[in-house]
Amino acid sequence: MSLTYRWFENLTAVVGEIAPDSITSRTIYQDEAIKVIVFGFAAGQCLSEHTASMPATIQILSGEGTVSMGGQEHPVKAGAWFHMDAQLPHSVNAATPLTMLLIMVKAQRQAST
Repeated sequence: MSLTYRWFENLTAVVGEIAPDSITSRTIYQDEAIKVIVFGFAAGQCLSEHTASMPATIQILSGEGTVSMGGQEHPVKAGAWFHMDAQLPHSVNAATPLTMLLIMVKAQRQAST
């Protein structure tokens, strides 16, 4: 069996320069179990409230803004981390240019014995 890995020296650089009034996203990894996306938000941009069909984790990599989870608003900056269940309403608002890592859990991995 061949084992592989992915490595990124700087995840915030993955989205490149973020154009004014835009949101950029790059899928950096995907398999049958997870999908990993890096988002870059220009200052003032937002993802309006929505739900996801699967559990997910958000980590703020750079910038400042607010994240709403289930109706509770949280101020965020680099280092903030969230895990949410499927179907939880959430939104992201960037006060400054903001970079975010999103990991969507598509399926449970089976532990090998």
